Amino acid sequence: MAWKNQQEFIDSLDSAGELLRIKAYVDPKLEIAEITDRISKSGNGGKALLFENTGYDFPVLMNAYGSEKRMCMALGVNHLDDVAKEIESLFHLLSSPKESIIDKLKLLPKLGQFASWMPKVKKGRGECQEVVMENPDMTKLPVITCWPKDGGPFVTLPVIHTKDPTTNSRNVGMYRMQVFGPVLTGMHWHKHKVSAKHFTEYKKLNKRMPVAVALGGDPVYAYSATAPLPENVDEYMLAGFLRKKKVELVKCISQPDVEVPADADFIIEGYVDPNDELIWEGPFGDHTGYYSLPDWYPKFHITAITHKKNAVYPATIVGIPPQEDAWLGKATERIFLAPIKMTMVPEITDMDMPIEGVFHNLVITKIKKDYAGQGQKVMNAMWGAGQMMFNKILVLADEGVKIQDYGSLAKYVFNNLNPATDIYFSTGPMDVLDHSCSKMGFGGKMCIDGTAKKEEETDDSFDPEIFNQQPGILETNLKNTFKEIKVVNVSLLKNEIPCIILSIEKNRIGHIKGLHEQVCALPELQGIKIILYVEHTVDANDLPTALWRFCNNLDPKRDFHLYKRQLNNRYTACMGLDGTRKTKEFDNFQRDWPNIIVADDATIKSVDEKWNELGIGQFIPSPSLKFKDQMYGEEAIVN
Repeated sequence: MAWKNQQEFIDSLDSAGELLRIKAYVDPKLEIAEITDRISKSGNGGKALLFENTGYDFPVLMNAYGSEKRMCMALGVNHLDDVAKEIESLFHLLSSPKESIIDKLKLLPKLGQFASWMPKVKKGRGECQEVVMENPDMTKLPVITCWPKDGGPFVTLPVIHTKDPTTNSRNVGMYRMQVFGPVLTGMHWHKHKVSAKHFTEYKKLNKRMPVAVALGGDPVYAYSATAPLPENVDEYMLAGFLRKKKVELVKCISQPDVEVPADADFIIEGYVDPNDELIWEGPFGDHTGYYSLPDWYPKFHITAITHKKNAVYPATIVGIPPQEDAWLGKATERIFLAPIKMTMVPEITDMDMPIEGVFHNLVITKIKKDYAGQGQKVMNAMWGAGQMMFNKILVLADEGVKIQDYGSLAKYVFNNLNPATDIYFSTGPMDVLDHSCSKMGFGGKMCIDGTAKKEEETDDSFDPEIFNQQPGILETNLKNTFKEIKVVNVSLLKNEIPCIILSIEKNRIGHIKGLHEQVCALPELQGIKIILYVEHTVDANDLPTALWRFCNNLDPKRDFHLYKRQLNNRYTACMGLDGTRKTKEFDNFQRDWPNIIVADDATIKSVDEKWNELGIGQFIPSPSLKFKDQMYGEEAIVN
């Protein structure tokens, strides 16, 4: 369904019991983010939040997409899988043989629907232009500062519009914007983004690049801006398909070459000048749960700000998972499953991106396996497909298991796994936010093939030993033998999953490699197939946190250590994966290493003291308290 505007969506959230209105004053600097973090981690995504008293003329909407129910409401569906099923049925209809005039006539209604999804530019002004700021000024908007080490306030839900100067094709993306002054922000687009490619074309022409930013409107706009569409597909066609109604656009006032949604709450117009010097932007508490480090990015000069009457400023925070962005990612996982399997990898039957993997770090894929080597074929196809090129860890399973049941999945994968032959490593492009790579934007990838193996894929000399020791005795022996081992997680062994997690205090060069060899040499370790190593400040028994830290800190190609034990003509194998922090001192790591994101003590105290005034229910302590002792020093961001 199509929402008339953001206010209609807010009213619907309110009616459904999915919205908390906060009438007490809350500061957009740090306090809004801290309250939102507590609510979003309170179970099932908590509720959406409308901060009505911000010290500005506009309320702030937070956590609007932060649960499966609200994500479905935003997209107008009952279940996220409904969209994928509709896409799949369209593919089948369009690709099926048309043998008779009747078959062809059946297509006409669908073709008419296609036309109804295409965006339309209408004449005159839109709702988004009811009020034109006499002097555009970003400091008049309640732009939030999310985290204490952020470089400043950031616009976090901007729907950014650019056009190719040659083809005039539109791109709609979402890139954070740091506010530097009344008419100046940064434009944080990475080099692989389409808007950055548009900017490259403007550089060649030595022309200013017009840009427009929309905030609010139908919530489907923000989702469509994050969707991994091919470059030649208009995001507003996807929005039209999702809302079953075309998006109405209007021309900007000061940048008339760019069109924006008529129903948006705010429009920020301006340009990026290729002759400008870049601006030092960041740090920013990012979706990985770590600060992304500052770097040079283009300046965005603001020429106009317009808004609707009674506009609401939408924003989001990202940080240590789970956060609101997890549900945007889940929508993409479900919606784009159909296009992936219909156009690129037909053997894929399901896909899952666990929250702890923060989108690109960990992807689980289920395939229908018919022949030897099919896992590697899927691996290569996925790593070459759009934004999947940024995937770090790919786990493959087949139709023998439900991949959303993580316990059964792990047991199935490990039962099919030879660590020496079924784990594949490669290198390639990585998300520039991945701090574990030795080189920015380029690093290692790993595929764990947990599918049932065909005869051609098995190594007859591998001895698939079964772990038959007492987990408690193993834990005690490891801690007594190796003083650097601070925590031992043997919980997976109790579920017949031959994997342990160790919290290690590194103190020398080559420490993890040497330790892995010593640990694997112990007789009681026979049958263990994988050991995950995390930092000593991480509680290995807190499995979600340990996996989140491990996935972020691992470069698989650089950080793996395979141990093989020869037994006459047979062997066993155990893979060690180093998910600890990398330093110059012990790892010859030459890049800065960011800190995890936590709220500062003053903000936590301030929110604690005003909690009863907020009217949002039982007191919730700050999630940051759990992670305070996992930082690398109170003020640290880098090595």
